[in-house]
Amino acid sequence: MALLEIENLYVRFDTKDGPIHAVNGVDLAIGENTVIAMVGESGSGKSVTALSSVGLLPFPGKILSGKVTLEGINVLELGSEELRRIRGPKIGMVFQDPRASLNPIIPIGTQVKEVLLAHTNMTDGEAVEYSLKVMADVGLPDPGKLLAQFPFQLSGGMCQRVMLSIALALKPKLLIADEPTSNLDSTLQAGILHQLKMLKEEHGTAILLITHDMGVVAQMADSVAVMYGGTIIEHSDSLGLFKTPAHPYTEGLFKSLPRLDDPEKRLATMKGNPPESGTLRDECPFISRCYKATSVCRTSPKPALRSIGENHKVACFNEIRYD
Repeated sequence: MALLEIENLYVRFDTKDGPIHAVNGVDLAIGENTVIAMVGESGSGKSVTALSSVGLLPFPGKILSGKVTLEGINVLELGSEELRRIRGPKIGMVFQDPRASLNPIIPIGTQVKEVLLAHTNMTDGEAVEYSLKVMADVGLPDPGKLLAQFPFQLSGGMCQRVMLSIALALKPKLLIADEPTSNLDSTLQAGILHQLKMLKEEHGTAILLITHDMGVVAQMADSVAVMYGGTIIEHSDSLGLFKTPAHPYTEGLFKSLPRLDDPEKRLATMKGNPPESGTLRDECPFISRCYKATSVCRTSPKPALRSIGENHKVACFNEIRYD
């Protein structure tokens, strides 16, 4: 059984300008001790999928249908108190904007230790000592001094590591990391990725890694789910995806990346724009930008993910073939 399984998830935001179909039938399974990267353009539904999985979908978001099971329990059917009990011990989350995720008027030390006091039998003194340890583990300098400081006194990278220390404090079975290395220099990025690897290796933690950085994907991920237009259009083991991308969109992503072995090569661009979330129809969301689109793409419902090889699935009628 998968640790976390998302089945046919649909999420909509009802706004004054009309409905926004943010997630349109996502299926994803995450096993123990694995790292799955979720990649795609901004607005493709990655963060909304993650927030829906932990019961944190913001207003006016609405889950229309689907199922999210954690160790066999449907998260979408849990009440607020039941959700509180699984957040922390079972699921940890590093949010995309660490400054916005930390309370600006509460000291850092209080914010780190409160997760320990809420979910363990530690005394206040024990929670402080353990807070110092987890903050040091993520590379925060002089954690004793940081305990009394406020988020505005820290850099963006330090706030990110504070968020990581909170997420890792209870050694969760699943960690959802939404752009954990964005806006960090290469040294800090390497340190955070090292901490994520150690968490996986030492505690068997599964990680859902949401990122735009394909270098991070290559370094960290066991498998990769590519999202476009609110749906997963390709899912493969990491090496297979980099070697033989099957969906035209995935191919376009890789062609747009600069290469160290060919620095003079011009980067390819994709014509057109991502689909408007309010006008998505039951067809392939990439159809207007796809160079392989045929009549079957225009007259058939949206293609479902289907297997084209070992650990490789694609949602395309005319996938790229490597003969």
